[in-house]
Amino acid sequence: MNVNNDGSNQTKQKTIFKQVGENSYKFLLGSIAGACGVTVIYPIDLVKTRMQNQRFAMNELDGMVYKNSFDCFRKVLVNEGIIGLYRGLAPQFIGVCPEKAIKLTVNDFMRDKLMSDSGKITLLAEVISGCTAGAAQVFITNPLEIVKIRLQVAGEEGKILNAFTVMKELGLKNLYKGASACYLRVVPFAGIYFPIYANCKKYFASEDGYNTPGSLILAAIIASQPPAVLLTPADVIKTRMQVTAREGQTSYNGLIDTIRKIWREEGFNAFWKGAGTRMLRSCGQYGTTIFAYEMLQRWF
Repeated sequence: MNVNNDGSNQTKQKTIFKQVGENSYKFLLGSIAGACGVTVIYPIDLVKTRMQNQRFAMNELDGMVYKNSFDCFRKVLVNEGIIGLYRGLAPQFIGVCPEKAIKLTVNDFMRDKLMSDSGKITLLAEVISGCTAGAAQVFITNPLEIVKIRLQVAGEEGKILNAFTVMKELGLKNLYKGASACYLRVVPFAGIYFPIYANCKKYFASEDGYNTPGSLILAAIIASQPPAVLLTPADVIKTRMQVTAREGQTSYNGLIDTIRKIWREEGFNAFWKGAGTRMLRSCGQYGTTIFAYEMLQRWF
């Protein structure tokens, strides 16, 4: 009996160590893939943030600093230079590694747990896996987003800020300001994205289940578009909640208050600001991140 119990315990220990090793391995690959993705699309992300934070009353164009995303990109480049397009990259670069690693690792972990013995997984299980992955990453995402956003808009006023200054001003409590809107954006995004990606990947695979690099990129791009468009309002709300209101600008107090004031002062269209740029950003980021993650898994 003792021998059998010892053997059983050793088997369990090996299984646990194997799972820890596999998840640590995926976490590392997810970190590298996330860093690749954010570097490629960062200027687009900065333009998106500035477009979403641009405020003017309905039917009044006097408050418009940027006519459109291309005009925003041009003005940032002319007035602030190349460096201006990468404001806030450092904290994003540092934070995106654990953020993307958590999302990719948790999604894979949940899919493995919810998969049947025959290797099949239901659509509901895929959605649950994605939503769980999205919820898990918010702990990292929200502080990262609020610091990044404040650095991205600081250049409009000619301010030179760094991540440590912003964090000191915010304090620990305010690092999670806008978390409700972050959950509203991130959780359904992951819940929509991962099932579409998994099924597109399956559809584009060859008969033996192999995906070419091109099919992986295409699957990631297709999967990123529906949630990017549908959840633009949540992204706009999050941006407004996390940016410091300037003199004369409306300040917001909570999720409902933000929605109400944007609707009243700027109308329905304000919730869709930066939608085109957000779609372009999602194409680049998820295409690069997922491609890097999948290829790194193959190579290593």
